[in-house]
Amino acid sequence: MGFSKDFLWGAATASYQIEGAWNEDGKVPSVWDAFCHDGSHIKNADNGDTACDHYHRYKDDVALMASFGLKAYRFSIAWSRIFTFEENEDGVLSYRENEKGIAFYNSLIDELLSHGIKPFITLYHWDLPFIIQKKGGWLNRETTKCFTDYAEAVAKHFGDRVKHFITFNEPSVFVGLGYKEGIHVPGLKLDTHDILTIGHHVHLAHGKAVRKIRELVKDTKIGITLATSPVLPENDSKEAVESARTEYFACRAEHVEWSESFWLDPIAKGSYPASLLKERADFADEIKAGDMENIKTQIDFVGLNIYQGRYARQTLRPVGVAHTDVNWNITPSALYWGTKFFFERYNLPIYITENGMACHDTVSLDGLVHDPNRIDYLHRYLLGLRNAAEEGVDIRGYFQWSLMDNFEWAEGFDPRFGMIFCDYETKKRIPKDSAHWYKRVIETNGAEL
Repeated sequence: MGFSKDFLWGAATASYQIEGAWNEDGKVPSVWDAFCHDGSHIKNADNGDTACDHYHRYKDDVALMASFGLKAYRFSIAWSRIFTFEENEDGVLSYRENEKGIAFYNSLIDELLSHGIKPFITLYHWDLPFIIQKKGGWLNRETTKCFTDYAEAVAKHFGDRVKHFITFNEPSVFVGLGYKEGIHVPGLKLDTHDILTIGHHVHLAHGKAVRKIRELVKDTKIGITLATSPVLPENDSKEAVESARTEYFACRAEHVEWSESFWLDPIAKGSYPASLLKERADFADEIKAGDMENIKTQIDFVGLNIYQGRYARQTLRPVGVAHTDVNWNITPSALYWGTKFFFERYNLPIYITENGMACHDTVSLDGLVHDPNRIDYLHRYLLGLRNAAEEGVDIRGYFQWSLMDNFEWAEGFDPRFGMIFCDYETKKRIPKDSAHWYKRVIETNGAEL
């Protein structure tokens, strides 16, 4: 038993966090370009203008991936590299393809395939073109059409070689932190009705994009990735497990953006949670004829980004619980319970599309980067994931976050999540001890965990 023989071991990144080249070869500004350049939102006034310079160093980065035996690589496309935009005197927005931006991703895909690495494309990892945000962003229903056109271009240019697509990464985070808490782009603090409207538009964009990709790409596999912190049972009793499961999928209007069932029930079951519709009858006004038919789509998998579990009651939190550099609790059973609960509810194959740890990494006197805490973290979490697989949960792959240290959004460059150290001054890459450890995990398909 254990992981399946065709289990995919990989690593993940996101375009704005690593690419750099923010205004090269026809790329237009994204919301994160504008947010960072404002100078008041990001720790240390950091920005992703050059980031890890992956745009110019992708061949070396792919070679590093291959040296560690990665089977798959999950990366996101920068929408603002694929399209360039124009606005006429009447305020009507138009867009056309940017050949140089498309050429970059074609080259990256070809490089991956030449090393036997399967590409997984994420369409949206938060970097909306800035000009679309000026039109209202995800609060504007018209954005769903723009996104569908973008998905069509991605499918048309890359679908002959790429078969795995993820529509959105962590909608709860970019909606919750961006539109409600104001920490991320676009820095707004909107009310619950607006948050529900934005969520509905994201759902609609997902459904339309899935249909468009299926039209154009043969044998494709499409999913969506959710950020989730599983509720951990107090003990292994039937009552405790059921209580945790119920709490995990609860949906309340006050914090709807963080509800797992809000993000997946409409896609998998065809309706928003009944408790939400009862609590917020005004939300029904945003649902137009045909919307739910568009949203309910046959997806092939769900991606789960799991870093920590949460406790149903604060009193359950162990005193002095270990935590990471970004103060996230270390709860190794999170991968077990998260995948188990999701598979029981939705019966969809699962990829862990992100899991990893931010550490206080630095280059030691020997010129290497030693990260035993990360190795221990990964080891413990993967044991939980393997236990879930052995109990019959359909887990298809695991993507470590992240391939390399990168720009960590509002926290700038301080947190280091990578299995490869990036010197941001010289852009030198140094594989950490965890990268060599992960190589052995891949070689043995997790058998020696």
